Amino acid sequence: MDPNVLTEEQKHQWKEDGYIVLKNVLSSEEIKNLTTAVDQMYEEHQKQPDVKPNAGLDRRNVMEDNDIFVELMDHPAMFPVVLELMGPYILLGMSEVIVRPPQPEGKGLLHTDGGQAMRQIRVSESSLPLQIKLHYFLTDLPNPDSGNFTVVPGSHNRPFPEGGFKEGPYIPEAVQLCVNAGDVAIFPHAMWHGFVVNKSDKPRKTLVYCYVHQCLRCFDYEKASPELLARCTPRQRRLIGDIGEWRPGSYFYSPPDQVEVITGIEAENR
Repeated sequence: MDPNVLTEEQKHQWKEDGYIVLKNVLSSEEIKNLTTAVDQMYEEHQKQPDVKPNAGLDRRNVMEDNDIFVELMDHPAMFPVVLELMGPYILLGMSEVIVRPPQPEGKGLLHTDGGQAMRQIRVSESSLPLQIKLHYFLTDLPNPDSGNFTVVPGSHNRPFPEGGFKEGPYIPEAVQLCVNAGDVAIFPHAMWHGFVVNKSDKPRKTLVYCYVHQCLRCFDYEKASPELLARCTPRQRRLIGDIGEWRPGSYFYSPPDQVEVITGIEAENR
């Protein structure tokens, strides 16, 4: 894998703004197949007796549900970007399906990731990120106020206010991303981000994949099921925690073949 897949302009934006958007990552066939799977999931969700009409969907650990979500774990167009930003000693910490239907009376959200502790951590310019998220968009969002994913450029370098903002995602510095289906947004945990109200007539559909270092814990699963592991490639198994027999320090000192398994390239000086 080429260790330098991002352009200089993209690297600069990542450093300064704290996020990048990659265009046309998913093919039309991938968009169609993923949308079909998400629509089926959303239809089943809406049939549940305790779900209110027109409620949204926020489903975690979706790789357990459908093989199509497993394939995104190391998508050939995006995984090299993950490796460039994070390095090879990583886990997939979360897989998520989000559907935000039209809700003109909603309020939206602005926050950082990682809970109370990580909210207080901002890494230096020379540091690897603690965590990155990939937002795969399945919906064209040419206009604002359509449930758009929203970021505050440069906010990854300053603390998020303890009480948040009364304006939510509508503070002046916030940017609503107007993207196309197949585009992908990438950002670190400290970026102020969220979503605005969906005043359009269509739901916004998004897939979110989160990568962390092996010394951190996963977000939406404690341990991958044997059924999921059986459906995965060796690299995918490693990404969801298959490190062989556990021993003290396993999550801090990776298996000797970690680089080879994750990158496909034999590690140097092992």
